[in-house]
Amino acid sequence: MKKILLLLLLGTVTFSLFAENTPVEEEIEISEEQTSSERVPEPFKLYNAFVPFIANSPATGFMGGLGISTGIYLGDPSDTNMSSAITTGSYSTMNQLNFLIKSNMFTSQNKWNMVGDWRLFFSSQNTYGLGTGAQDGNGDALDTIAEGMDFDLYRFHETASRQIIPGLYAGVGYHLDVYNNIDDKNEDGFHRTYSTEYGYDATGYMTSGVSANIYYDTRDNVANPYSGRYAMATYKYFPEWMGNDHSASTLWLEYRDYIRLQKSNPRHMIGIWTYGHFTTHGTLPYMALPSIGWDQMGRSGRGFAQGRFRGDHIYYAEVEYRFPIPFPWVKSNPDFLGGVLFANVTTVADKHFTKVDLFDHLEPAFGGGIRIMLQKESRANLNIDYAVRMDGSGALYINVNESF
Repeated sequence: MKKILLLLLLGTVTFSLFAENTPVEEEIEISEEQTSSERVPEPFKLYNAFVPFIANSPATGFMGGLGISTGIYLGDPSDTNMSSAITTGSYSTMNQLNFLIKSNMFTSQNKWNMVGDWRLFFSSQNTYGLGTGAQDGNGDALDTIAEGMDFDLYRFHETASRQIIPGLYAGVGYHLDVYNNIDDKNEDGFHRTYSTEYGYDATGYMTSGVSANIYYDTRDNVANPYSGRYAMATYKYFPEWMGNDHSASTLWLEYRDYIRLQKSNPRHMIGIWTYGHFTTHGTLPYMALPSIGWDQMGRSGRGFAQGRFRGDHIYYAEVEYRFPIPFPWVKSNPDFLGGVLFANVTTVADKHFTKVDLFDHLEPAFGGGIRIMLQKESRANLNIDYAVRMDGSGALYINVNESF
């Protein structure tokens, strides 16, 4: 069953890679139809959606606070993508106090693109060992005993990229993660055993490094795309002279596609997301290893807790069917309500203890949800999703903006 699911997901991704683009004539017709029903955005005007921030995930429990989704055009909307940012401050039922700013900014005519990920977390997270598959000899990875761990995280990630040709960017970045005040609830557990084995202080460590990035982005909106593609390759290098205990490097490969199913309604579509995160050299500290749910927006792995699967390499794939739900009671915003159905699969390799390779074990999840449009011009959505794992257990997710 798991191999069949993976083949289906990979087959869909392959189809999207070779799918033909919509003819220019059809694109023009669609644009004219949308212009007649949508309000035309203005340059340099802030489009804010202020909402009491309510979120939920297995790793955090319920979170409450203030969330702001911001959109702005830093140039003429006809040739400049909308810049977007999400700012939140929240406190969870698991005593986690989190502040974050995630931004994706485009200058006029998309000449430069700056992507930021700034976080201040006073948090906690269970650890489950390394790799997909059983970590403690019980024969079932999903029943592996969770080990609690408190930690503080200070993150500063910022990249700047120059447009080479329309849609294609290349640039560099700096990435700092400081894990401090780590408190293992199990002194002989996964985290402390790994840290001792590879010479890391189990109470705190950091990664500090630079990146080279190249990516192709034709999405019409970063926060909630209706069309376009996104492909990215990022190589990060963490040398000892930048403060790391050991030198290491990683490679991130990612692809997203958005296939429109209905010409008259761009919200009726299929979204595809797949990425691989690989340790290419050296050894990383435990919390910095490739892990589910630690992508830039923290949206991968619906159905599993953040950090549930961790190891030297990770491969992830997800397909989501998005569709509008007629809601005639809000005539000024016919896109007020929508729905999604999704499926994902995760596989993680571990060379240290379990000796498993990618695709030795697959962990799928399925689910669905609703979308509530909070701000039409920026397409800011409130997402409410429920995901189910193969063992029948489920998890509720509440977030702002699309998962990918």
